[in-house]
Amino acid sequence: MMDNKPFEKPVVVELGHVGNYREIRSTQEAAECLMTVWPLNRGPRHRDALDTCLKVLEGYRSTADARRALVEAAKESDVLVPEERLSDGRLPEDKLPEGKLPQGKLH
Repeated sequence: MMDNKPFEKPVVVELGHVGNYREIRSTQEAAECLMTVWPLNRGPRHRDALDTCLKVLEGYRSTADARRALVEAAKESDVLVPEERLSDGRLPEDKLPEGKLPQGKLH
């Protein structure tokens, strides 16, 4: 199994509808999210973020590069939750998503 490549600090996005927060904690989670549940308003930063995440998982780029690319893609798609909206830099426990993306190989 591929190394998950955890982020130093999670990235929080709001997907689907208002209040549907998702805390992305690793490069693998970011890649899966970008491929499966990302909004349709995708642009060049989305493509760059996915490419960067895949390169990180293959060992060619740093985890910090993946996190930065994900933040830029989230800004581009207007789904980034600014840190000032989070108390103590974290989501309230009742706002965390129920489930995570399935673990496993990337397609």
